[in-house]
Amino acid sequence: MFYTIGRNKFCSYIYITNYIINYFKMDFFNKTGKMALGSRLRLLTAKVTEDSSKIYELYKVTFLPKWFPVFFILSEEGPKTITEIAEEIGHSQPSVTQIIKEMTKAGLVENNLLSTDKRRNVAGLTDEGKAIAKRMIEGQCADIEAAIRQIEQETAHNLWEAIAEWEHLLEQKPLYKRVQEQKKIRESRDVQIVPYSTQYQNAFRSLNEEWISNYFEMEEADYKALDHPEEYILDQGGKIFVALYQNEPVGVCALIKMDDPEYDFEMAKMAVSPKAQGKNIGYLLGQKVIDAARASGASKIYLESNTILKPAISLYYKLGFQKISGRPTPYQRCNIQMELNLKV
Repeated sequence: MFYTIGRNKFCSYIYITNYIINYFKMDFFNKTGKMALGSRLRLLTAKVTEDSSKIYELYKVTFLPKWFPVFFILSEEGPKTITEIAEEIGHSQPSVTQIIKEMTKAGLVENNLLSTDKRRNVAGLTDEGKAIAKRMIEGQCADIEAAIRQIEQETAHNLWEAIAEWEHLLEQKPLYKRVQEQKKIRESRDVQIVPYSTQYQNAFRSLNEEWISNYFEMEEADYKALDHPEEYILDQGGKIFVALYQNEPVGVCALIKMDDPEYDFEMAKMAVSPKAQGKNIGYLLGQKVIDAARASGASKIYLESNTILKPAISLYYKLGFQKISGRPTPYQRCNIQMELNLKV
């Protein structure tokens, strides 16, 4: 018989999360702010692990804190394979294998047991391991629960619940992704979107030629617009915008007037220098073009692209464009057409 141990109670035995950082550490963390989140959590983990070892000694249990996740699963759910244990506790298989070896040497686990279907080798608790689980339930767990409740009464926040919330939020969007977004927002504040002038003609051409040549081949329609932007875009009622970062042109986008009963403008010739990507420049350019079209009284904007340009397609969807099909195009590379309804 395997002794069932309540998950919340037994988990809190090792993962005592409501510990207050030593007062002499607080000044350092007040200075660093959120930058030292990882360091602070590691310090808290080290403190909890240190006290966990002492608690085992207090109850005369020969046990290493790092064994707990594996021990808990085996005590609550019975024999399991290394793979099953690793998947359930979120550890790597080599890590679980090493822990199983250590616990086997300590006499708490019996490895290479035959499962009921006689096809898989599994690990399970020995009689000594089961006895330790029983002793934990009868003594240590109740004492630990009482100690934690005391801490909760002395604190303004329930750290156990807060950790669960953090885990959920970081599962939805990792910290790296959140920092990446904030970096983009901060750096985008240094980006200026300015109207085209002749001093930016080389940048307009070179930025577009760079990305087109990287994926496709320059076509006749490209040369017309890039070599003669005034004649083919500006003089026809269109606009061109340039993104400046630290006063250097790093991005461009055009709003081309269309002679079409359905569409007023085409958003085209968007290009951002690789060295300036990740600063939200494409979005800022696209939004500027859309705002200009809306200010002119336009109702629909059209664009053409290629699905190989995944970041660009994602950007267009983010700006509100939707996929359409069936329109003629002068570009061989075009395999997706999109529109933005400004009146919705």
